[in-house]
Amino acid sequence: MWCRFIIVFCVVFFQTSLGYGQKIAVKTNVLYDATSSISAGMEVRLSSRITLDVSGGYNPWNFSEYRRIKHWMIQPEFRYWPRASFSGHFVGIHGLFSQFNVGNISRLGLEGIRHQGFLYGGGIAYGYHWTLTPVFRLEFSLGAGYAHLNYEIIETRPCGPSLGQGTKHYIGPTRAGITLVFILK
Repeated sequence: MWCRFIIVFCVVFFQTSLGYGQKIAVKTNVLYDATSSISAGMEVRLSSRITLDVSGGYNPWNFSEYRRIKHWMIQPEFRYWPRASFSGHFVGIHGLFSQFNVGNISRLGLEGIRHQGFLYGGGIAYGYHWTLTPVFRLEFSLGAGYAHLNYEIIETRPCGPSLGQGTKHYIGPTRAGITLVFILK
């Protein structure tokens, strides 16, 4: 199922990016990078005022004593630009999908346990895009929305037993970025 979705997405994404002299941007979110996560994204112009941004992040690191904030995330967003794409203000509608394994962090109330599961959600965003040079840009964005979390609670030790299942409904910030953008075309 996921394989078919990825193939269809890639065909549509690259088909639209190759036609009509479209602009393509490669980007990284500095806020996300500052949390020791790896972030990357690509944005393609679909029309003179609409773009598709697909960004993602990955954090594979274990910290100390079973402390971890491992996850991967993908966040597609359709953006509307009132003036022209890749220029000035924009508003967007985004989705969010993540798999996480977070544990042994006392500030989050997870001392001695970890939560492992999936997050699904979406929201709306606002941002502003500055042109620094014809190729390099800077973008600020903030979004809010809803997320649903399904997770298993596991004791934090090697081969720790499952302590049950959990779900949470979250309403609040779902996107934040200070993003460095490189225009390819």
